[in-house]
Amino acid sequence: MILNDSLGWGRLCNQIFRSIAISMLAQKHNLKVEQYPLKYIDIIHKLGIILFSGTNNYSHTKKLNDDNYLSYLSTENINHSFSIDYCFFQTKEISDLIFNYINTTCKDNIIKCNKFKERYNNNNDIFIHIRLGDTIQWRIETKYYINIINTINYDNIYISSDTLNDKEIMKIKNMFKNVHLIDYNEIDTLHFGSTCKNLILSNGSFSAIIGYMAFYSNVYYYKNTSNWCPLSIFIDKNFIASI
Repeated sequence: MILNDSLGWGRLCNQIFRSIAISMLAQKHNLKVEQYPLKYIDIIHKLGIILFSGTNNYSHTKKLNDDNYLSYLSTENINHSFSIDYCFFQTKEISDLIFNYINTTCKDNIIKCNKFKERYNNNNDIFIHIRLGDTIQWRIETKYYINIINTINYDNIYISSDTLNDKEIMKIKNMFKNVHLIDYNEIDTLHFGSTCKNLILSNGSFSAIIGYMAFYSNVYYYKNTSNWCPLSIFIDKNFIASI
């Protein structure tokens, strides 16, 4: 059994990272997962992300964290269960596995569940996710978005943010043609954004998961390090590093 003691650590996409990491380990060893995050499990299923829970349940439990995860994932046989230590499974190596999991195991189901799926490979739009909110003090400089837009021949620009009335977002809106501010729920934002031909991401796990689900897009990310988000979740994911 995998005991998930980490249900309150982070919002939706942090929980997606953690849930997929748990799912991969559970599948490797046919372990029962005691509980995926109840607050988000319905959303995760509606996104089309597939999670595994097996039948093995051992009385002895060991702590699982970022440092020992890959070792346990590569071990052929175990005789114990796991309890999740304080961790987010967003190291370079683990995030590579999560990216590949979404792009292989989950890809067809994510596309099937996406109500915007007719847009895949059928638009010339830009989607920009700008994470502000409680991380506004670490915002990415606006010229990053502007510089990328200037390199793309597009039809429409869609901007999604937790702070849509921000003055820098208004600056982008006033600089370019056919800019639309969208305020969708989490499912529709992830699904719609991932269908756009060109994605410009900001920091954070929500931006990263949009990129992971963008199977047919050009995905740009900010290559400078952040004070609050690991750059590892963007590196070597077939994304374009920009500044």
